[in-house]
Amino acid sequence: MHWAKRTNDLVVTMPGYISHKSFAAPDCERLLLVEFESEDAMRQWGRHPEHVEAKKLGRQRFFSEYSAQICSLIHEARSKPRAET
Repeated sequence: MHWAKRTNDLVVTMPGYISHKSFAAPDCERLLLVEFESEDAMRQWGRHPEHVEAKKLGRQRFFSEYSAQICSLIHEARSKPRAET
């Protein structure tokens, strides 16, 4: 899928980009999680002309359903891996 590779290559060049991951469920439902350092950086990505075109094509040709959610992190907890003994 040309558009998927192109958007993956493009998003990492965006100012404020942190990471992205995709997940697929056994029923073929997919999730793409993209992290930016600010809401403004995320909005810039949302308005990038190639991303706008890719989203349009995805809704028209590839996805039977489509939804997007923009979320703010309220709390985060992490632990470091334990050292092996």
